[in-house]
Amino acid sequence: MRKIKSSEITPEHIYLSRRTFMVGIGALATGTLLGACGQLNKQPALSLPEPLTPSAEADELGNPLNSYEAITSYNNYYEFSTNKEAVARLAQNFPTAPWAVTVGGLVRNPKTYDAGDLRKRFSVEERIYRLRCVEGWSMVIPWQGFPLSALLNEVEPTGQAKYVRFETIYAPEQMPGQKDGWYSWPYIEGLRLDEAMNDLTLLATGIYGRDLLPQNGGPIRLVVPWKYGFKSIKAIVKIDLVEEQPVSLWMAAAAHEYGFYANVNPDVPHPRWSQASERQIGESRRRPTLPFNGYAEEVAHLYEGMDLRKFY
Repeated sequence: MRKIKSSEITPEHIYLSRRTFMVGIGALATGTLLGACGQLNKQPALSLPEPLTPSAEADELGNPLNSYEAITSYNNYYEFSTNKEAVARLAQNFPTAPWAVTVGGLVRNPKTYDAGDLRKRFSVEERIYRLRCVEGWSMVIPWQGFPLSALLNEVEPTGQAKYVRFETIYAPEQMPGQKDGWYSWPYIEGLRLDEAMNDLTLLATGIYGRDLLPQNGGPIRLVVPWKYGFKSIKAIVKIDLVEEQPVSLWMAAAAHEYGFYANVNPDVPHPRWSQASERQIGESRRRPTLPFNGYAEEVAHLYEGMDLRKFY
């Protein structure tokens, strides 16, 4: 996969003048277990900071970037609300500084980092990634962040470490959705260690050249572009190296629908809908979904010998 350089992105105002974004993506099944991913579609205008000039108008497959407004105005984020239209409003005053991230477990050098210091400690770069939601929609997003492997190398996992377990903040007074007893809060996710060390796996701190807003998972979130969006946990406060496979929030809620691996696979339908195609936000047509979300060249070797139909 060719990496996109910052110099290749067109300024957003030019991009927006060339495309008219459609509001909505058609009727999606709604219900308690339908909102596992990270972002969705354009919604009521909020007072948003002006994005900086991003770097290209499309990803390496030619898919156009989604606008800053679309990415930040309509969000799946159950910690705040199951109502996608309400998340950005409810998250507006959520404090993201100071913010501590502890890294421990089976490591030789456990550390606690301030999220702001992470941007200075590790080399932040731009990555244009496709985000594929398990619900059947997608986005193309210019993230800023650094490879998770850089942080893991600094803490030095021991030989016993097989998985990385991530945990989000638990703050029900600030995140009203966490008062919902249906889910096992706080949000937990996990990766196998070799998945976490893959160069594509990103700890994101920004979008469109600006710090992540709370509704997008700020101040720091995971981005794993070959997996469905619910794997990309937001508002991380704890990272542990562990020996046993973590049980994620969605596995605890509905393991038959949301498995541990959750690799994008057009040949494995969700129990309630097909995954063979998707609709990129802002478009009316559907496009074929690519295995591993189009990143097979970089990650397919991680799953050699595995029956991917069993690892939804």
